[in-house]
Amino acid sequence: MSEEEAERRPTIHDVARHARVSAATVSKVLRGVQTVRQENADRVRAAVAALEYRMDPLASGLRNEHRRIVGAIVPELESAFFGALVTGLEQAAEAAGYQMIIASSRECEQREEALVARMHDWRVSGVVLVPVRSERGLGPKLLHKLGMQAVLVDRVSANDRFDTVTADNFEASAQVAERLIAQGHRQILLVGMTRISKAVRTRAEGFEGRARELDQEARVDKLLSDAEVEVQQSAVGTYLDTCSDAERPTAIFCLSQRATLMTLSELRRRGIRVPEEVALVGFDDAEWMKLTWPQITAVAQPVDAIADRAVATLLSRVIGETTGFPVQYLERCDIMVRQSAGPLESPKRSNRREG
Repeated sequence: MSEEEAERRPTIHDVARHARVSAATVSKVLRGVQTVRQENADRVRAAVAALEYRMDPLASGLRNEHRRIVGAIVPELESAFFGALVTGLEQAAEAAGYQMIIASSRECEQREEALVARMHDWRVSGVVLVPVRSERGLGPKLLHKLGMQAVLVDRVSANDRFDTVTADNFEASAQVAERLIAQGHRQILLVGMTRISKAVRTRAEGFEGRARELDQEARVDKLLSDAEVEVQQSAVGTYLDTCSDAERPTAIFCLSQRATLMTLSELRRRGIRVPEEVALVGFDDAEWMKLTWPQITAVAQPVDAIADRAVATLLSRVIGETTGFPVQYLERCDIMVRQSAGPLESPKRSNRREG
C-alpha cells in the first residue's frame, strides 16, 4: 500500500482491485452470500486483511437502506451460557460483515421492551432476542409492532411471527427421564430457579411427560420459583429436611446451571452423598461440573450451533434470501454422563446423616 493510500480509508473498490474481483463480488462476500466461488472468497478475505479494510456501516446503510449492524438482547451477561452465546453471535455476525450491539435486559421485561425500542432508533438491520419470558413477551410484541427483522432464541417455542432457534429442551429432558427411570429411580425431584423461562418450563414438561409414559407410578416433585436465591435455597433445604426416608427422592434433575450448583450445595450441607444416596443431573453443562467431585452429569447445550443458526437465519431475512413463513429450529443436545448419576443401588438407602 502506498503512503497516499495509507492516509485514506480503504474502500470496497480498493479491496476489489487487490483481490482481482468486482466490487459486487466483494460486497457478496462481506454479506455472507454463499454463492461466491471459494477461490474468489478467499482472495477477498485476504485483501480485506491486507488492506485493513473496515466497512463504514452508516455509508453502507444509506446505499442499501439498512445499516450493517445487528443487535443482540439477552437476559443477562453473567451466566456462562449467555456469555458463550453472545460471543458466538458476535463472531458469526462479524464473519458475515456485520457489527453487533449487545445489551442485557437484566431479566426485566420492561427493560427488554425499552432495548428493542432503542435498537429501532439505532436503525439496526435486525435483532437476535432471548426473551425474559417467552415468544409472547413484551420484547417480541414490540418487534412485531415496529416491523423489525428478528430471530427469537432459547426461551421460546414455535412462533407465527418470527423464526425461533433453541436447544431441543423437551427431548433432552425426556432422555434424562429415560436414563433415570431405567436406573430404577421412581422418586425424583425437579429443581428450577424460575417459572417465567419458557425453556425451564419446557424442560420440566419433557421430563415429567416421559417419566409418566415409562412408569405411571413414578413420583415427580417440582420446586420451581421466581423468588430470591436465598428463598429458593431455603425451600430446597426444607424439602430435603422434611422428606421421610420413604418419600425422599433418589434422583434430582436440576433445570439450570444455577439450580445445579444450589442443589449440590444443599446436599453437601446435609451430608447427603452423591451418587450413593441421590443421583444428580443438571441442565446446561459447565467447566466446573467436570472439576467438582463427583463430576456432574449434565445436558450440554449446543451454544455454537444455536448462535450460528440464529445469525444466519436473521441475515437471510435481512437481505431477502428468505421470505417464507417463520421456521422453528431445534438444535440437539448431548448428555455428558459422569459420576453424579450412578445407578440406583437399592429401593431405599441408609446411612443418611441428617443436617
